[in-house]
Amino acid sequence: MKKYSQITLLFLLYLVIPLAAYAQLSLPKVLSDNMVLQQGKKVTIWGSATPRESVIVKFQKQTKRTQADENGNWAVQLDELKSTKVSQQLIVQGKNKKIVLKNILIGEVWLASGQSNMEYSMNKHLHYAKPQRGDKEFLQKSFKAANSPIIRVMYVEKNLKTDTLPSKGWQMLNEESLAPVSAIGYFFAKSLVDNIDVPVGIISTSWGGTPIETWTPPLGERYIKMVEPMAPYSLRGFLWYQGETNLINGDTDAYTAKQNNLVESWRAAWKDDSLSFYYVQLAPYLYSPRRGTLVANTWEALPLFWKAQTACLSMPHTGMVVTTDLVDNLKDIHPSYKWVVGERLARLALAKNYGKTDVICSGPTFNSLSVQGTEIILEFDNVGSGLTTNDGKAPNWFYLKDKKGAFKKANAVIKNNTIVLPKDNNTKEPVEVRFAWDEEAMPNLFNKEGLPTVPFSTAH
Repeated sequence: MKKYSQITLLFLLYLVIPLAAYAQLSLPKVLSDNMVLQQGKKVTIWGSATPRESVIVKFQKQTKRTQADENGNWAVQLDELKSTKVSQQLIVQGKNKKIVLKNILIGEVWLASGQSNMEYSMNKHLHYAKPQRGDKEFLQKSFKAANSPIIRVMYVEKNLKTDTLPSKGWQMLNEESLAPVSAIGYFFAKSLVDNIDVPVGIISTSWGGTPIETWTPPLGERYIKMVEPMAPYSLRGFLWYQGETNLINGDTDAYTAKQNNLVESWRAAWKDDSLSFYYVQLAPYLYSPRRGTLVANTWEALPLFWKAQTACLSMPHTGMVVTTDLVDNLKDIHPSYKWVVGERLARLALAKNYGKTDVICSGPTFNSLSVQGTEIILEFDNVGSGLTTNDGKAPNWFYLKDKKGAFKKANAVIKNNTIVLPKDNNTKEPVEVRFAWDEEAMPNLFNKEGLPTVPFSTAH
């Protein structure tokens, strides 16, 4: 009986001993075979082990040593790495276990996130309308043809019930691995590879219909489950396409502050204030006819949201893509031309991150208004090699406020890379101009590099 009691006691003690004491050496899912490590920055390698266990990390000619803390957590930093297309191995050695990660490249890493237009994947296009311009099968052909050995993808699944990052880790390109990945993210990566010829890793973590709050600590589980576990995996920056849900819910007035808060919190999680944040301005869409929403939106709800998104450019290391020309059907909230969005985001990175000074990365942006006699002169920044229209017609979607407070269509002309509008006795003083200030607006004013003008109102 006494012997039985001792066995029982030992068994109970075994049950209450902290599991951490028996923890095996392990790595987070974002550290896996086939990954791309960020060039030109210190790279953090981290994981868990038995408390106080010694850990050695070897990569190329570097050897880093550390010891797990009392909770079993450990981390080392590799010195800055140089880009290479040659497969590398990373070794993590503990007391009783060795982990070898294979087929690693060094290059550029970006994380793409947002709601459905960023989630819109390389095979999901089969469920949406085909583009009406150009090759209607372009996305399908691109999906089938994708085979670059130096583009690597990591897809984060839409799963909030797991205790670890819901992902299978980094994958080489094939139909299975690319199918769920953000189309915008893939075309962004492809454009970088085509232009700077280094390996590119793209992390795809999005969820349709989600408000920005769920991606921002501490309010959303999606940040906690689908973003935070990847920090501090070294990367160059973030790509963001989100806002439709916040607009529909009447959240426009607060959106600038909310997006700025998201940017700050993500940079804080990565402990890197220099991380780029490039985002997509919402596309034209008929929000006003929608029913069953929390608030009733008018035709002006979208341009006001555009204003809120444009205001986010005041943060450092940011950039915005305009999409007013990428809509075939104003009743379709998911425009087809994701490859164009990805390429425009890549323009921002090429110009701002990779020293391509010849790349124009923004469409014209309103700068100033002046009145000269009977003419109203609008000056623009980012005109590139000149203002033009994409259809050969006079610039459209310009409106002037009259003395009764109504906005009337104005006949605009391009003159010396400015826009000239007629001022007459019916023009209200001070002069107020609107451009593309409507949810239906798909204006024709571009720079000659093919980038559309940012919508604006001189009163806002």
